[in-house]
Amino acid sequence: MKMRIIINELAKYLFLLATLFGIVVLGILLYQIFADGFSWLNIDFLTNKLSTDAEKAGILGAILGTLWLMLVVAPVTMILGVGTAIYLEMYAKKGKIQSIIQTNISNLAGIPSIVYGILGMTVFVRTLQLGNIVLAGGLTMALLILPITIVASQEALRAIPASLSEASYGMGATKWQTIKNIVLPAALPSILTGAILSLSRAIGETAPLVVIGIPALLIPLPGSIFDKFTVLPVQIYYWTLDSTMIKEYANLAAAAIIVLLALLLILNLTAIIIRNKFQKTY
Repeated sequence: MKMRIIINELAKYLFLLATLFGIVVLGILLYQIFADGFSWLNIDFLTNKLSTDAEKAGILGAILGTLWLMLVVAPVTMILGVGTAIYLEMYAKKGKIQSIIQTNISNLAGIPSIVYGILGMTVFVRTLQLGNIVLAGGLTMALLILPITIVASQEALRAIPASLSEASYGMGATKWQTIKNIVLPAALPSILTGAILSLSRAIGETAPLVVIGIPALLIPLPGSIFDKFTVLPVQIYYWTLDSTMIKEYANLAAAAIIVLLALLLILNLTAIIIRNKFQKTY
């Protein structure tokens, strides 16, 4: 009995030390980023185009590219992800085939992101000959987060009490009417939360876009999904590489990281607000 108490205390302090270590490392990284980049963060930096001159360089193109990318990723992910979740939970017969599909979707969520980049390069860039435009990048990133969205949507649908559906059927409603009017409105907060968190991951990914050849050069500002583009993570990546030659690029990369962190924080706060608001309703 005494040994069990000792082991329990040791485990508690071990986990506490692991947590503190993670917090300290994160604090050091954030301090270094803000120390290097905060002084470079101004209106000119946010509104200027890319430039070989570090003093004049800005991230307007990267911000616009990120927004255009999300305009492709969000609808594709929501339509395919939620539609697949509804089919698997409400229509598909429980059995071997359904189990195989479910297992593969869960496995796809754990595949390294660079593999999706290779898939996007093969299918969208070369086979469909789209090139490294917003549409190709958006479809690639949609594939990356689609399994996560499907799983999150399935969990949201499973959390809805079966009594709600049974009451709807008892009133004479069809299955689709029950899904549209009862199940989906009740599951929507959790579905939106999962989708927004998935989009947060897509915004922060670099490897798939680097593989399909997204440039970080002095390209025109993107104006549609058929234009070439760059995004914040890719720009940060290339500025970090070039900082070995021009040290000011390290400051530009740090400033861009602050902007990216702010964008991710806004998305995560939006997810929390949506969840809290609708939890009071349903």
